[in-house]
Amino acid sequence: MNQAVFLLFLCKFYRMMRVAFLSKTLLTALLLLSQNLLAQQPVQDGVDMADQLRADGKIWVVVVVIAAVFVGIIVYLVRLDRQLSKLEKEVKDKTNNFHKQAN
Repeated sequence: MNQAVFLLFLCKFYRMMRVAFLSKTLLTALLLLSQNLLAQQPVQDGVDMADQLRADGKIWVVVVVIAAVFVGIIVYLVRLDRQLSKLEKEVKDKTNNFHKQAN
């Protein structure tokens, strides 16, 4: 009985992996083929807004704002990682204490 259940599980798992592989392959092929179709055409005259920002010297404001956003995201991720590490350590300690008390 156990062998039959195991074989059934293997068959279902194989089918699932085969479908996942085919769908991933199809998605990858579509992405690679559509890249040329959806690509923007080269700009002949340049981008007016970017040229105006450079001429006014305001492009540095844009650069500083983007840098500030990235720094904020990095700080947030570092703090979140530290908090998660702290919580993981607390859970691990509580689990170890529980197992010690059970023995």
